[in-house]
Amino acid sequence: MGIKVAKFGGSSAADVIQIRKLREIVEADPDRRYIIVSAPGKRFEEDNKITDILYLCYTHMEHKLPYDQLLQVIQDRFTSTAVNLGADVDFAKEFDVIKQNMAEGCTKDYVASRGEYLSAKLIAAYLGYDFVDGADMIFFDEKGRLLEEETNEAIKRELANHERAVIPGFYGTVAGTDNIKTFSRGGSDITGSIVARATGADVYENWTDVSGFLMADPHIVDNPKPIHEISYKELRELSYMGASVLHEDAIHPARIANIPINIRNTNFPDDPGTIIKAHHEDKESNDIITGIAGKKDFTVIGIYKNMMAREKGYARRILGILDDFDCNFEHIPSGIDNVSVVVSNKDLDGRLDELMEAFEKRLEPDHIECFENMSLIATVGYGMNRRKGVAAQLISALANANINLRMIEQGSSEINIIVGVENKDFEPAIRAIYDAFA
Repeated sequence: MGIKVAKFGGSSAADVIQIRKLREIVEADPDRRYIIVSAPGKRFEEDNKITDILYLCYTHMEHKLPYDQLLQVIQDRFTSTAVNLGADVDFAKEFDVIKQNMAEGCTKDYVASRGEYLSAKLIAAYLGYDFVDGADMIFFDEKGRLLEEETNEAIKRELANHERAVIPGFYGTVAGTDNIKTFSRGGSDITGSIVARATGADVYENWTDVSGFLMADPHIVDNPKPIHEISYKELRELSYMGASVLHEDAIHPARIANIPINIRNTNFPDDPGTIIKAHHEDKESNDIITGIAGKKDFTVIGIYKNMMAREKGYARRILGILDDFDCNFEHIPSGIDNVSVVVSNKDLDGRLDELMEAFEKRLEPDHIECFENMSLIATVGYGMNRRKGVAAQLISALANANINLRMIEQGSSEINIIVGVENKDFEPAIRAIYDAFA
């Protein structure tokens, strides 16, 4: 028997119908032995996520306002779901404990984590699996950083005693204390990846409400093709450029253990979804690119100085000025006597004139200019490094769409071409690139 770790998001645990689908998926494959669940999400558009109501409860508690009715809404939702599923969980007792802890002034993280805790209690009872609390296995230091190795060993020890278990996502504890600590983002996804690593899973399944990743943003490109397989490196490139994918922290544990991640759709369980692997398989394929993603609102500052290449430390001084302004650079394309610095407008925070003045004073360039309201678009794919003329094809696609190309850069890995265009051309450029390669 193998091991599959399956994480189900908030939409998969939202109501009776979704939880029944969850059980059908779990029971369809006996290898699905460790299940991580999120707090229940919205049941319909106007509904509230359980975690949002819990945060509201904490805000009321913090300001000494009544929150009993809010807690009652959550209790009634869990209780009615359990009754309809025939799951035996004493939620009255569970909420007595929560109310007592809140009355004694518990932390915000404790309150927020109760959605996952109660969801795992419910689904464990419904599946007939053991309930194992992440608080007993997932540890953070006092600064809120995950203690990876201590957590890995603790999960190994604990789950060795459980053939099948449901584990709440999103939280653990500060090591050596009972203080609940939540992950900052994508918490249940991270928990699933951590458990997959510790158990040596064959695959980590991430069940949500989409059938994997798409080649482009469906709000920009009509009906983009699905991505069936993607490498961690390609995913990192697309994620950095704004694609809505798994948070980096949710990928890391599975990546270092070389465990594939399969993004699946609870509502369409027969869809294969997207497989994320450590390495892209070197096989013949007609697919040149894997995906396209981009972000708006950058400023490109072009600096020209004669004999720049012979002036030692020039690039270091540029980076030093950016550091003084607490600005990250996104890209630095360069030539023999010129260099361009691409900076996010968010990082600039209205200080462009001050930054330009610092460049003028400390770099003494022959010429400096800036281009505001720029966008960066990344075209990513391992197939690119096996095909001639990919960059030419991309440039031609933009030219045919009457889009002015302001910048182009290709890394040494040859799996990513980044172009810079004006904000007004962002969506047309993505569509032009997609139509050229898809």
